[in-house]
Amino acid sequence: MAEEVVQNEEFNENADAQNQDKQDGTANGQVEDADNSSVNTGTPSAEEQVAALNDKYLRLYSEFDNYRKRTNKEKIELISTASAGVLKDMLSVMDDFERAIANNENSEDISAVKDGFKLIHHKLKNLLEGKGLKQMDAKHQAFDSDLHEAIANVPSPSEDLKGKVIDDVEKGYYLNDKVIRFAKVVVGQ
Repeated sequence: MAEEVVQNEEFNENADAQNQDKQDGTANGQVEDADNSSVNTGTPSAEEQVAALNDKYLRLYSEFDNYRKRTNKEKIELISTASAGVLKDMLSVMDDFERAIANNENSEDISAVKDGFKLIHHKLKNLLEGKGLKQMDAKHQAFDSDLHEAIANVPSPSEDLKGKVIDDVEKGYYLNDKVIRFAKVVVGQ
């Protein structure tokens, strides 16, 4: 009888161990099914999301880098050809000067030479004004360091010319209301 009790206890322990293994196997199966169900339902894993975002970032970075290179190339081309229109228009003035020089070699009439150069000067001035160039009027104006460059200070001939421009040695110019050359002036003190 004692043997039967020992055998029953061993049998019960084996049965309990088998039931425990079955329960553990079922729980593990459910966890594996849960992991596989996320793949099967179409939601990407964290690694897939990171890879997709990294790929998207690289493509966006490459696209921006290409855009930057393209715009820099366009700027360089624009700068190198920007003066082409002005130079093309100035070629007619150059042709006028060449004709005037050729005609002046045999000319005895000095007034005709003067008139020819005045016409060419007028044509060049109108051409440049048409491109946005404007001459600065500095004489008898108050000295402004944003527009003028003082090259000399002289005693003013009258009280009203103190601190004002007495003479402009080199004229200043605006291009579309922006100073491109400061007027070199003599200022009264």
